[in-house]
Amino acid sequence: MAPRITDFVEEAGAPGVIAGIGAVLLAPVLLPVVAGIGKPIAKSIIKGGIVAYEKSKGAFAELGETWEDIVAEAKAEIAEAKETPAFEASSTTIDTADNAV
Repeated sequence: MAPRITDFVEEAGAPGVIAGIGAVLLAPVLLPVVAGIGKPIAKSIIKGGIVAYEKSKGAFAELGETWEDIVAEAKAEIAEAKETPAFEASSTTIDTADNAV
């Protein structure tokens, strides 16, 4: 069943009805004032958002490059660790003939 206007009037009571009538009567006067104040505020908020977006775009690009560098360095260290054995054989030989007296 669709709500009727009388249901709203009964629930709002006298103060609600008076506020509603006042809003309807004052709307033509208040809307231009609110629009005049609201438009510059809305524009400044939008401009601030655009500036923040542009700055964050550069910061995120730099962060992405830094992250890629760190990942590349980590992969290089892993590859180097796989190629280098844990211990290396000594390339010099010990000459025991000179020490014998």
